[in-house]
Amino acid sequence: MSSTASTPGLSLPVALAALTALGACSHHAPVPPVRFANAAPVAAVNDRRDVPARPAKREFVRLLYHFDGSFYRLFTRGLELPRDRRAQGVNALDEVPDSTWFTNRIGVRDLSPEEVRRGPAGVGSPEPHKPWTIQSTKVGGASIGFIITDARGEKFVLKFDRAGFPEVETATDVIVGRLLWAAGYNVPEDHVVYLRPEDLTIAKDAVVKGWSGVIGKLTRSQLDTALAHIVREPDGRIRGMASRMIDGKPIGGHAAEGVRKDDPNDRIPHELRRDLRGAYVFYAWLDQTDVKEDNSLDVYTADPADPRRHYVKHYLIDFGTALGAAPLFLPDLREGYSHMVDFPDMFASLVTLGLRERTWERRSPPGLRGVGVLDGATFKPGAWKAETPAYVPFRVADDHDKLWATKILMRFTRDQIRAAVEAGRLSDPRATDFITETLLVRQRLTGQHWLSRKSPLDRFAPDASGRALCFDDLLLAYRLAAPSVITRYRVTAYDGGGRPLGAATDVEPDAAGRACAPVTPAFGGDGYTIVQIDTRRGASELTAYVHLARDAAGAPRVIGVWRP
Repeated sequence: MSSTASTPGLSLPVALAALTALGACSHHAPVPPVRFANAAPVAAVNDRRDVPARPAKREFVRLLYHFDGSFYRLFTRGLELPRDRRAQGVNALDEVPDSTWFTNRIGVRDLSPEEVRRGPAGVGSPEPHKPWTIQSTKVGGASIGFIITDARGEKFVLKFDRAGFPEVETATDVIVGRLLWAAGYNVPEDHVVYLRPEDLTIAKDAVVKGWSGVIGKLTRSQLDTALAHIVREPDGRIRGMASRMIDGKPIGGHAAEGVRKDDPNDRIPHELRRDLRGAYVFYAWLDQTDVKEDNSLDVYTADPADPRRHYVKHYLIDFGTALGAAPLFLPDLREGYSHMVDFPDMFASLVTLGLRERTWERRSPPGLRGVGVLDGATFKPGAWKAETPAYVPFRVADDHDKLWATKILMRFTRDQIRAAVEAGRLSDPRATDFITETLLVRQRLTGQHWLSRKSPLDRFAPDASGRALCFDDLLLAYRLAAPSVITRYRVTAYDGGGRPLGAATDVEPDAAGRACAPVTPAFGGDGYTIVQIDTRRGASELTAYVHLARDAAGAPRVIGVWRP
C-alpha cells in the first residue's frame, strides 16, 4: 500500500492499520493508514558502497530481447496476473532521491540556460584540441565512427550523420542528451564538432573492428574511403559528434526486470524504480522511441572522492533517433504512435477493414535541415509508444510515476530548452526555432495530461505562523487549466489516529495558483497532523494527504505526502 523503497536510509511511510495503538478509531478513519517517520525526507541514498569485484558484463541479444518483449514475455506476463505495484526508490515526499541512477538537478534548483547548453561537466569539446588520433573503428550503430584520442589524451567516440540526413543524428543526440541530463539522468558528454580530413591521424596499431572482434589493420585509404561517404560543408569541413568515453569499465546495460545480482547496491527491481518508470514521460516528450537495454550502460567506476572504492553507475545513451529522426531513418511514420508489432492496432485495423484514419498517416517532416518528423499539436502524451513494448518499466509505470516526471519536465523554461537545442549547432536558425517551439508545445500537452490525473498540488509548506499550510496548484501555476473552470480546495485536518480536528475549510487559489489553508495542528506528542486536500475543478476531484509534525525545535514541517 505504501510507495516506499527498499533502499536503506529512505524516510519510509509505515502502514499502521494493524497496530493496536490505533485500535478502534483507525478502522473508521477516512484517511489512508499510511504514516511517515517524523524526520527530514531523504535527499540521497547510499548506493555507492564499495563493490570489490567487478560485476559481470551483461550481453544483449537484440532479436531475442524484442521477440521476448513483443511476443513471448508479453503473453506469459499476462498469464502471471501481476498485481499493480507502486514504484519504489522514493522518499516520504514521493520524490526520487539522488543515487547512482538519478541526480536531482532542474527539479530542485534553477539551472541557467548556459548550464543546460553545457550539459554534463567534463573535459569539454575536443574540437580545439587537434589533431585527433584514430585508435580503431567503432562497433555497432548505423553510421561510420571511430575511437579517437585528442591532443590532450582524452578519448572520444567520433560519429557522423547518416547519408542523406545531414545534421539530424548529431544534433538530436546532443540536444536530447542535454535535456535528459538537466532532468536528472546520467548521460555521456557529447559535442557537435567540425573537422577536416587532415585533422585525423592513424595510430600505428589502429584496427578495424567488427562484431566478432578485430578484422584487420586500419589504413589511410580505408579512412579516406569512409570519409568520402560523409557530406562536406561548403568550406570542406566535416560535421560529427564526439562522445567522451565514460570513465570506468562498461558492464552492459541494465536489465528491464529484476536486479544485477552481483551488484549488492542494486536492490530495487528495475521495473519498480520510479526514475526508470517515470522516464516514459521524458522519452515521450523527446520522441525517443528506441528504448532497449543496450541504450543504457552500467559502468563499474572508481569513486572520485576515494579511488579505492568502486561501484556501478547507470547511464542512458544513444539518443540519435529521437526528435522524430527514427521515422526518417527507417522510414516508418508509425514511430511513436504504434509498436513495430502492435496487436491492438492490428485488431483495430482488421475490424474496421483498414478504413479508420490514423494520425500518423498524415505526418511529414518540416523540410528543415537537421529536423525529423517531430509532431506538436497532434502529440498525445498518454498514447505515445516505443518501438516495442519490451522495456518493462514503461509497461508498468503508473500515474504517480508520470506525475513525478511531469513536475520536473514543467520546470524547463523556453530559454533552457532553446539552450539545449542550440547545443546541437544546427546551421539553419529556422530548425532551432522549430524544435524549440515544438518541444514547448509537447511540454504543455504533457503537463495538461498527467497533471490532471493525480492531485497536481505541490511545494507544500507551513506558513510563517505555523497555523496554515500553503501549496501550489501546478495546473494553475503553469496556466494549463481552462480559465473558465473554477478551482476550489476543501481542506480537512486529522490527528495521527485519523480523528478530525475540526470542520473542513474551503479555500481558493490566488492568481498564481498559490493557496494557504488554516490548519489546527494536533495536540500532544509531536503534533502529528494529516491534512486532506480535495481539489475540485469542474467535475474533477483529486485528493492529496499532507502529513505534518513538529521538529525538535517545535516548528511544524511537512514529513510526507500521499496521493491515493
